[in-house]
This record gives sequence, C-alpha cells and structure tokens, in this order.
Amino acid sequence: MKAVFVKGNSAVSVDDINAPQMTSDGDVLVKMRACGLCGSDLEKVYGEYGMSSGRLGHEPAGEVVAAGRNAKGFAPGDRVFIHHHVPCYSCHYCLHGDYTMCTEYQRSNITPCGLAEQFIVPEWNVSRGGLIKLPQGMTFDEASLVEPLACCIRAWNKCNFQKGDDIAVLGAGPAGLMHVLLARAFGTGKVFVSDINDFRLKFAERYGVQAFNSITAKDFIQKIKEQTGGRGVDIAMVATGSTKALLQSFDMTRKAGKIMLFGVPPKGSDMSYDMSKLYSSEHSLIPSYAASEVETNQAIRLIAERRLDLASLITHRFDIKDAADAIKCAHDAKDAMKVVVTTGP
Repeated sequence: MKAVFVKGNSAVSVDDINAPQMTSDGDVLVKMRACGLCGSDLEKVYGEYGMSSGRLGHEPAGEVVAAGRNAKGFAPGDRVFIHHHVPCYSCHYCLHGDYTMCTEYQRSNITPCGLAEQFIVPEWNVSRGGLIKLPQGMTFDEASLVEPLACCIRAWNKCNFQKGDDIAVLGAGPAGLMHVLLARAFGTGKVFVSDINDFRLKFAERYGVQAFNSITAKDFIQKIKEQTGGRGVDIAMVATGSTKALLQSFDMTRKAGKIMLFGVPPKGSDMSYDMSKLYSSEHSLIPSYAASEVETNQAIRLIAERRLDLASLITHRFDIKDAADAIKCAHDAKDAMKVVVTTGP
C-alpha cells in the first residue's frame, strides 16, 4: 500500500509499504477515503514545526476494514472520522478541560499516518472517542474537514464572544475561511479578512467579507477601525503563523479585545512588543492548539445540520499516488484553497 512521508527539507515521498497490522483486540483498521492537507502538514515539510509529531495527514475519513473484538460498535464497512490525538480524560489537565495539553494527547496517534491507504486506529483512540461514525449523508470530503473545523470551534469557544461582535481574520487560507463561516453562523457583526494572497482574498469575498491585501493596502488597519466606530474589532483571529500579522492584530483590536493565536508559528519564532501597551489596553492574547472530541462532535453536528457550506472550500483533489503534487499545490496556493488527498474505492 502507499503512504506519504517527509523526506528531508521541502521533500516528501510516496512509498510502497506493508499494510499495518492490528496488535490489540481493541484496534481498528481503516481505509482512508479522503484526507485534507493542513498548514501544520506544510510546516512539517517546508518549515520548522514545533510539536513532537512529524507524521503527515491528521484530517482523515474512511471506511472500517477490520475491527478487533473489543472495538465494540464498529464493523467492516462503517464510514468513520478519525481523530489522531486523543487525551486520557482523567489527568490534571483533562480535569481542567485542557485536553490538548494532556501528556497522552501527543503520544497517541494513528499508524503509519493519515496520508496512507490504510492505517491502524489504536485501542487507546477507539476506547476514548477518537473514532466516530459519520452521520448518514455526510460525504468523505465533508468528513475530511471535521478536524480543522473542530480546531476552529475550540478557538471560538475560548474567545467568549458575543453576538454582533466585529471580527478580523488574519490569514485567508482554509482555516481562516472556516473562521469566517463560523462567524457568519454565530451571528457576528462586521467581518474583515487580510492576507497577502490575492486569489485567496477574492475567494474570501464570496462569503460577504471585506478583504484587504496586507502588503498593498497600507491603510487597511485604519479602515477597519473607521468601520468599527474607531474602536477596532472585538476579536482578531490570527489564522497564520506570521508574527507580522500577529503584531498587526494588536493595532486593529479594541481595548480589552481578544487576539486569538490560531495559526502555527514556526519553531523559534519571536517578536518584540511594548508590554506596557498590552497592559494598558487589556488585550487578551489567547493561543489555541488543536481540538478534542468535545469540539469534534460539535463540528460533526454543524456539518450534518448543513449550517456551514464547508465543501465549497475544496478546490483540488489528488489521488494518494500524486500526494507530492498535492502538497506542493497547497503550499504554493496560487489557485488553491483546501486540498484533499483521496484513495479509490
């Protein structure tokens, strides 16, 4: 079978390997049908990813091929979503609701990775809600968007937003536009989007936002403030790893507003900021990393209820044998929004 691996800086390979074998009665073997490419996948290939896992593909959906006798409730042919990291739900972090900080969260994973024709979902994940049957009518394409949507939902849950809040989204990639769609679904006020990619800005405009090129539109922060009564936005969603964008977010956010650090900064990123301004403005800088099964189930419900048109974000599909081209397409982003890797029936 084929699986995709990082092979040095800016390079991947699609290797023929042996199919993985179940080693526990609680394991489940899944055939991948669709797997989205994430910004963190691109960071693993082209940048310096700061987290421990270097495996590619954590947005997979597929069909159960075989289930151990202790994997109760699952059988061959079941259509499923798979979460690669699953917390213990009983440690100090988990008891405080900080599931993605759980030590076991990073240790758990699927084998060999999500960008593989088949993979093992271990008993740890299965027994803790990391394998979820898809609702009837949900496509594999839609299911491949569950994980990034869940991450976005977790960020919104941490912001304690109010209906009518004005929002800025910095970064018009797939995650940024998921934040736009959530903002619309949650009944926010004005929504502004900034990026340096004109294709993605034009793409964003179809969702009724005001879009600014953060390089060529020198006064876009002032325009945002003017259109928010001089205050600035209530929440700035920084859906990019750019520290320049993070610094810009402080200038466009109102006093006592919230700045959500959602994008993945490359390892070693740093910036300089006058902390007296942070103190006097009472800005809240809130990071949000990944998602748990709580937000995953919320995401599945939102998609199943047709409250979000996520499928419209998918612009490219590649067979797994062409995964290297898929990753390059997503990285270059010349005419791409969400890129999905698939396998045949």
